[in-house]
Amino acid sequence: MNVKTPAETLAAAHKAGLAKAEITRQYGRLAILSVLAGCYIAFGGVLSLIVGYGFPEITAHNPAMQKLLSGCVFPIGLILVVVLGAELFTGNNAILMPPALRGDTSWATVALNWLLVWLGNFVGALAFTYIMVWSCGLIDGEPWRSAITTIAGAKVNMSWFVVLLKGIGANWCVCLAVWLALSGHTLLEKMAGCWFPVMAFVALGYEHSIANMFFIPAGIMAGADVSIWQMVWSNLIPATIGNIIGGALLVGCIHSWLHATRK
Repeated sequence: MNVKTPAETLAAAHKAGLAKAEITRQYGRLAILSVLAGCYIAFGGVLSLIVGYGFPEITAHNPAMQKLLSGCVFPIGLILVVVLGAELFTGNNAILMPPALRGDTSWATVALNWLLVWLGNFVGALAFTYIMVWSCGLIDGEPWRSAITTIAGAKVNMSWFVVLLKGIGANWCVCLAVWLALSGHTLLEKMAGCWFPVMAFVALGYEHSIANMFFIPAGIMAGADVSIWQMVWSNLIPATIGNIIGGALLVGCIHSWLHATRK
């Protein structure tokens, strides 16, 4: 494979970051791209639920199999985001770092982009979950109803610090996937770059804030004893903070420092 070198990948990330900074104040376009990304991640989420929990006779005695099955199909969400150019909060945590660190865009623009994209992702994930999952009856039957209510309950009953740590792990993996995708030239190279790290984070049970905008609301719709406050305070906030650390610091900043041309 004729993939880019680390320095060339950083240059591609810098160019992508400048483009994201440019559209930050094109509010209509940014809103549509952010909503689409939320839909794509929720699409990956429901697919991972249906496939991962759809073989109870196999996974009951092979607990890693459920995690592997879910992990194998969830990456479709990030593949759609990367290939089709949607705006995903977690990916932008890393991509906006190279131009920000070089002074080519302002930190205010970075913060505004993250805020607006996070909100747009939430709208997209909720809309997809209600219209294309709950209203379609995809999780009405067993074992999926029990699975999603259990997942939602578990996600809001971890300690705040554990969710934050798992958030770091999730977006370290996701942003490494984005970085690998940037290093490729062909569609297959980009898909492979997205697939492996995302499969790993799902199988390991890390916490991705945008994915949880599907899993927890879907669980609530299916009858989980989880409040909106629990969803936001006990999961989305610490997962979001962890995602920023994992993506911005461990991928965007570190790779910029390692591979940028020294002035």
